[in-house]
Amino acid sequence: MTAEEMRQQIEAAIREERVMLFMKGTPEQPRCGFSARVTAMLNALGVDYAAMDILPDPQIRQELSAVSNWPTIPQLFINGELVGGCDIVTEMFESGELAGALGVKQPEINGASGGDAAPAAGQPLPLHPPT
Repeated sequence: MTAEEMRQQIEAAIREERVMLFMKGTPEQPRCGFSARVTAMLNALGVDYAAMDILPDPQIRQELSAVSNWPTIPQLFINGELVGGCDIVTEMFESGELAGALGVKQPEINGASGGDAAPAAGQPLPLHPPT
């Protein structure tokens, strides 16, 4: 696949999928702690999302960074717009802004009242399903 074809595939995924996550690994088997955290947050919110593993071909990461102008992985897009990487998504999740952007209810985080820090990368998010 040429660089241009790869870029077109990435742009199409961003445009066509309401929630698109570029990550290391898959939602079922994340291959880095940051990707695992973002998938855990999306799963906790109960949203449907598409994901693309950037690891099989280094060209995916190169072209993705050229498209998004964002160097790190994971990268989350909502409605064709880059939200950001793990740190930004975590801040948005903790504040409830991510749930709002996705149009879903914010789950309770271990009985905490907003603002409590999320676990470190690679650690599971202590979430309770929304009531």
